[in-house]
Amino acid sequence: MTTEKVVVMAPNGLHARPAGEIVRIAKSFADSAVTLTCGGKTVKATSMLSILSLGLKKGTEVEVSADGGDEAGAVNALVNLIQSVTE
Repeated sequence: MTTEKVVVMAPNGLHARPAGEIVRIAKSFADSAVTLTCGGKTVKATSMLSILSLGLKKGTEVEVSADGGDEAGAVNALVNLIQSVTE
């Protein structure tokens, strides 16, 4: 299992558009189980509604985890996406 923490820096947090991108990227790593954890709650990164339920606002730390397949690639891709969201 590969895990990395990242802080949401987007002024509007992770809303529907970036959540959709997270789902798209997570699904592209079909051989990896990818999850996001925040505030003690863990959700599958392939579910947009689950991601939105985390309420990821600016300054929130989220843990990205993947298990199986290209887990390091999956975590790296999602961390880079979360860091790049600016709106």
